[in-house]
Parts: sequence; structure tokens; C-alpha cells
Amino acid sequence: MNADVEKKIGGNIRTLREKANMTQEALATKLQILGCDITRSAIAKIEVGQRHLYPDEVISIKTILGVSYDDIFKI
Repeated sequence: MNADVEKKIGGNIRTLREKANMTQEALATKLQILGCDITRSAIAKIEVGQRHLYPDEVISIKTILGVSYDDIFKI
């Protein structure tokens, strides 16, 4: 994926997480409960575009934050 696109998607996730009044730690914990092997540090890296997202993580983030795929992938 293009680095600029990854940064934008990561920024979208951060904005959506903050709108949900959720910390990176809380999001990581909820993702772990849903079966994603992820840490708070990995969430931080995703939000700044330094780590790729896996499909199961995208699906789970969408569910946890109660948002649409369009919200996550808005460019």
C-alpha cells in the first residue's frame, strides 16, 4: 500500500477512536478479546501509518468503534 494512504487510514482510525472516547490500550484490549493478536504499540503504529492493517483487524475495528468501512477508508 502507498505510505500516504496508510497514514490517512491510520489517521482516520485515530480520529474515530478518539470520537469514541477510547484509548489505544482499550482498543487493543477489545481487539484481543475478538481474537486479534495486537498491542497498544501496534495501534499507535497503525495510527501513524507505520504498520499495515490485516483484514480481520479492520473488520474488528469497524465493529468495536461502530463505524462504516467508508469512515475507515475515507481518503
